[in-house]
Order: sequence, then structure tokens, then C-alpha cells
Amino acid sequence: MSRKDSKGLFANVLGQLGEGGSNLAGAQPKPTTSPHLMKVAAGVRQIQERGELAEKLLKDGNSVVELDPDAIAPSAIADRFDGAYSEASISELIESMRERGQIVPGLVRPIGEDGQRFQIVYGRRRLAAAKALGVKFRAVIRPLSDEEAVILQGEENTARNDLSFIEKCTFARTLEQAGYSRQTIIASLSTTKSHVSEMITIVSRLPEKLVQAIGPAPEIGRRRWLQLVDKVRQFPDSVSMVIEVLETVHATTTTDERFELAVKSLYAKISRAEPRAPGPREVLSMGFKIADVTYGDSGGRMVFTKSVPREFVAYIAEHLEELHEGFLKSSGKSLNKKPK
Repeated sequence: MSRKDSKGLFANVLGQLGEGGSNLAGAQPKPTTSPHLMKVAAGVRQIQERGELAEKLLKDGNSVVELDPDAIAPSAIADRFDGAYSEASISELIESMRERGQIVPGLVRPIGEDGQRFQIVYGRRRLAAAKALGVKFRAVIRPLSDEEAVILQGEENTARNDLSFIEKCTFARTLEQAGYSRQTIIASLSTTKSHVSEMITIVSRLPEKLVQAIGPAPEIGRRRWLQLVDKVRQFPDSVSMVIEVLETVHATTTTDERFELAVKSLYAKISRAEPRAPGPREVLSMGFKIADVTYGDSGGRMVFTKSVPREFVAYIAEHLEELHEGFLKSSGKSLNKKPK
């Protein structure tokens, strides 16, 4: 099938799914809710994106070469969370490359002066799969500056929708910490200055251990992460407890489920850590008010009404120490030592 024909096929499929194209009558098709067709759409988009990526790599006359994976150094800027390149995480890609080979080449840049060493620009998962299979890595070699490399690295991930929202935030902050200009970060993520600023702010206000404990959470978007930032800001003492909870969950728990669990654990901590302070009350005796009790930052206060005899107030004062000791014993609290 020619590339032109395949593009038409993709357009037809996506058009039926409400993701592009139009019907002959000009009316917009109703988007499908079928899980099967949605899965087909995801596969079609992936094939289409990979084809466009390959076309972009080769349009300038670059040739594809086969390289030893061990001769390719990792990027200085991580764009995924720990474990993203383990064999378990890329098992489907490994099987695909085992059956059909590496269809889409990666991009590397030469490093050093011997011309025998390279650094990956993009195609990290394909490189990891090639290492696991013990085969050569197919790539285009292109001399690039540090800025050009990170821009292409970010562009590829953004175009293919590979990174989750929080991974993009982490990538942006890592670039900033590495000293790249804001314009380079904007270009690498193909977004606006304000959006980059917000992404860096979000990940900067969340403890790194918490973000790593949750993971990429691909279905969790900007609004939900902002919600978590707000809760962490209000209740910072809850963070260590939330991390402990996440460390005890089963390995099969998805990162989206980990996010939800973190939010629920945070709420549980809030309810325990912030008991409601008692409000003001009136003290009644035989139907008559004899005192007002209030609570403030400086402590509790009891103010007797004018109708209470002075002798009763003196009686309370005389027995106050006895009442206090009785309260401490009944509540299980330790007694204060009496002054000598």
C-alpha cells in the first residue's frame, strides 16, 4: 500500500471516530464511545505518528545506519520516570520489534572526537528494546548542539503524546535546572511561556519523593495535579504518611490508581490532624446561666455571671487543683509535678 493510500485509510478510520475528516454530506460524524474502536483509533494514531516521524527524519536526505546499542550514551536530560525502560515496561515493544524489526529509526548525535560514540536524542524505548533483543539499533546520525538536541527530544515526545502531564512538568524543570533558557524549554515542549511557567511551578511545589512514588499517571491531567499541589501546600505534614502508604501498595497498582490513593490518604490525614476545636458554651444550673466558657489562642476562659455568689467562685478556686488532678487521672495523662 502506498503512503498516500495509507494516509487516506487513516483519515477514514479517524473520521469515523470523530477525530478528523468529514463525511460526504459535510455533516460532522458523531464520536464513537466503543472501547474497541477507541483502541483501534489509538493504534491508528500511533502508526500515523510513527510514519510522520520517519518521514521527518529522512526528508533531509539523512540515511539510516545500524549502531551497537552499547555505543550509545543516554541523554543528559531524563524525560521519563524511573523504570520506564525496564523490560517489563517495554515488553510489548520488544515483542513488536522481535516480530517485525525496528520500523522507525531513532536519532543520535555524535559525541567525542573518534566518531565512534553517540548520544541518544530520541528513540530511547526502541534503544532499550534493541539492547534487550541483542540487535543493532537503527538510527539517523545528526550533529546537534545541546539546545538542538533537547528541543528535538521534547518535540518528539510532545508530537507522539508519549509523556504524561507530570512527566512533561518534570522534563521542563530538569531543563531549567540544567541551565537551559526558557525559550529552549518552550521550543522543546511546543507550548507557551505561561504554560511552561505553570508546569515548572507545579512540579516544584510537590516533593520529588511524592511525585516519584505516584509515577507518570497518564490519565491525570493539569487540574488534578493542581488540586494535589493545593492540598500538599495546606497540609505539608501529611506528605511523609502518603509516601509510606504508596510504598505499601501492590506492584500491580497502576500509577493513576496511585494518584487517587495519594489524594484519599491525604484527606484521611487531614481529618485526623485537624480536629474541630470546641465552640463557646453556656454553663447552666437549675435552668439559670451561671457562666460562659470560650476558647481562644491564649487558652480557655470561664466567666461567671453577676448572679453567682463570690463564695461559690472561691469554692471553685479552692478545689480547682483537685479537679485538675482528677481529670488527668481519668484521661490517662501524666500529672504535673507540684512546685516545691
